[in-house]
Amino acid sequence: MALGERVGHVFRGAAIGVAEAVPGISGGTIALVTGVYERLIASAGHVVSAVRYAVADVPRGRGWGRAGEQFRQVYWSVVLPVFFGMVPGLLLAAKLLEPVLTQYPEHTRGLFLGLVLASVMVPLSMIPRPRHVGHLVALVAAAIGAFLLTGLPQAELTPHPLILLVAAAVAVCALVMPGVSGSFLLLTVGLYEPTITALNERDLGYIAVFGTGMVIGLASFVKLLQWLLDKHRRMTLAVMAGALLGSLRALWPWQTEDRTMIAPGDNLLPILGLFLLGLAVVSLMFVAEQRRLRRAADTLARESTYEPPASYRTPVNR
Repeated sequence: MALGERVGHVFRGAAIGVAEAVPGISGGTIALVTGVYERLIASAGHVVSAVRYAVADVPRGRGWGRAGEQFRQVYWSVVLPVFFGMVPGLLLAAKLLEPVLTQYPEHTRGLFLGLVLASVMVPLSMIPRPRHVGHLVALVAAAIGAFLLTGLPQAELTPHPLILLVAAAVAVCALVMPGVSGSFLLLTVGLYEPTITALNERDLGYIAVFGTGMVIGLASFVKLLQWLLDKHRRMTLAVMAGALLGSLRALWPWQTEDRTMIAPGDNLLPILGLFLLGLAVVSLMFVAEQRRLRRAADTLARESTYEPPASYRTPVNR
């Protein structure tokens, strides 16, 4: 893989990290838009399988064969750059976005509304034709479910280690499921601010418990999602698109503290401008990614049909 593409994956990871720090935005959505989603999910599945085989085989003297085979199937050239970008992106967003979200909540939600609305085109474009009526039903059902979920009033939970473990496991499922924001789920149960504070203050005990919950949740959910994408691809993508649409409820700029949607206020024009900016940014990202994929496909097609001149061919001994 070229150096430029690796650098691009670092920036994609940074965007995913920033998205995970913002309530209402899913890191999985950004991974979809930037074209790395399925490789990340496949890689996570191989890592989970490798760990499972290592735990089962090594103590019994069966060696690392099966585990090593799974590790070799991981897209390390994608996973590592994305990870190295995602961690600083998450930490930077936790530090810088918190005051912006507090001081300008309507403006930031307007920007994010445009970002996520444009993202809906990504899973829809990935659904192979022809589309079945069942896909439409699944899309509508997922949209309604996400709409109701994002309208739940905020609760308050004490960050007990067991509660934190479960919350982290659920939140990381949202990381790999486009349209569902892990940060928003934490906000709903009242654990968003303690988590952001723990990141900013480097509370290692809190971070360790939260990280353990993430590992448990990832190991439990990623294999299921990988199987769904493999066996029921169209239906899964339709559900993702519906979840994205329903999650727009959380990003409506004008809402009360208990998340009741209200009519636009006096600041309509600047918020509309930010909404259009978000719409344009993701649309441009989507178009650029589609062009990149077409160029890669064209290059692969030319290489597969290329025949060297006769003077370059290896003579055949007769």
